[in-house]
Amino acid sequence: MHRKLAILLATALVALAAPAHAESVKVGISKLLGYPGVPIGVARGYFKAEGIDVEMDYFDSAQPIAVGVASGATDFGVAGLSASFYTLASHGELRLIASSGGEHAGFHNLAYLVSPKAYEAGVTSPKDFAGHTVAITQLGTSLHYSIARAAEKFGYPLSAVTVRPLQSNTNVIAALGGSTVDAAVMPGSPSLAALAKGSAKLAGWVSDVAPDFSTGSALFTRTEIANGKGDLVKRFLVAYRHGLRDFHNAFVAKDGTETQGPEAPAVLKIMSDFTGLPPEQLTKAIPYVDGEGRISTADVERQIDWYKSQNLLKGEVKADALIDGRYALPLVASAR
Repeated sequence: MHRKLAILLATALVALAAPAHAESVKVGISKLLGYPGVPIGVARGYFKAEGIDVEMDYFDSAQPIAVGVASGATDFGVAGLSASFYTLASHGELRLIASSGGEHAGFHNLAYLVSPKAYEAGVTSPKDFAGHTVAITQLGTSLHYSIARAAEKFGYPLSAVTVRPLQSNTNVIAALGGSTVDAAVMPGSPSLAALAKGSAKLAGWVSDVAPDFSTGSALFTRTEIANGKGDLVKRFLVAYRHGLRDFHNAFVAKDGTETQGPEAPAVLKIMSDFTGLPPEQLTKAIPYVDGEGRISTADVERQIDWYKSQNLLKGEVKADALIDGRYALPLVASAR
């Protein structure tokens, strides 16, 4: 009871502290559980306390979010890192400023799924994907990269997998249910409804295959904003990191394992409203979220190297040049 009163009081103080004329910003984002910084920050008034009025613009895949920020249609983006993002960033158009949901042993961010027909035929794990068709939303995304990580771990060439881009999670789910593909890689939260209906089977989690894939999704902005509106970026990050910390503290124990802390029900309610999924479903796919939004330079470099090896990324691209050190905080292995 005292904790609830404290939260209500804090929210009231936040509202009182907010400037009379908030600065409006548009954020490109997908309705995924792994992107909690913005929706929690909006729901709890953290952005308003920083003088920012946030409008969320929703997308069903990662690459259009990067394009939207670069074009000026949106000001910030939260999305899975993709070849499109890295290409735009390498051309000086985007800057990486914080992380969002990622992979960590024992947590559930991206899922490997299998159609019921393929599952019955013996495709029960990503180790079985060779010789089969695997659906994703788009090529050159973290989902595509996750198939490659499975191929690397289980010792088959990526060329042994037919990767089919279907443009949206809705299309991927329909293809699984109709058995027009054998398997898929999807974010955990939209896969939950398909699993509950039996139109897909769970074959594993990317965190089991690639627990070092820590910076799989991130917050970024246009270079023009990073250079010309530093105060806005810093205030945005204060609110964004506050939202990340709330999520982290609700679901990550002191030893780094998954837990359901005292604040978990309240945070799940916010994320349920954001994703449109019931809280009891969301508890089955809790992603790892670093409480400070720190970025692993080593992980970003590893992704860049893979995209270049697949001819999805051209030219000289270095993580240090894309991560904006004025705003981003570094993640080292021991910090997790």
